[in-house]
Amino acid sequence: MSMEGKQIPIREGLLTTPLVPLEKVTLVGSKCGKCGEISLGKRVQCSNCGASRLEEMPLSKKGKLWTYTVIRHKPPGDYKGPDPFVPFGLGLVELPEGIRVMAPIQADPAKMKVGMELELEVYPLYTDENKNEVMAFRFRPV
Repeated sequence: MSMEGKQIPIREGLLTTPLVPLEKVTLVGSKCGKCGEISLGKRVQCSNCGASRLEEMPLSKKGKLWTYTVIRHKPPGDYKGPDPFVPFGLGLVELPEGIRVMAPIQADPAKMKVGMELELEVYPLYTDENKNEVMAFRFRPV
């Protein structure tokens, strides 16, 4: 009996659940109740002050490109992107909460500009050995 795969996050605690509808999914942040530092993903300890009083929160879907680089060669290891490889932007996206998130940028690298408005996109990166769609995130121009 074959089982139908489901959608799973690329890393637990990184995306809000459920993963449907995709348009409603956001990145998850953790806000420290002691120092106010916001970190990406679900955390049990603050990376700034070490406190363990963290509150999970959804992060904004829109942000601005703070800085970026262009990846022109296929990354080493178990790269799951397009084959044949296509150069892509990798940017630091500043969200209104004050956190900067590193993510692929779904845009023509020649048209990327610091300060451009971006929006989160959750998408299927690949299908795993159990037929699950592994969902990743990137940002694209608004």
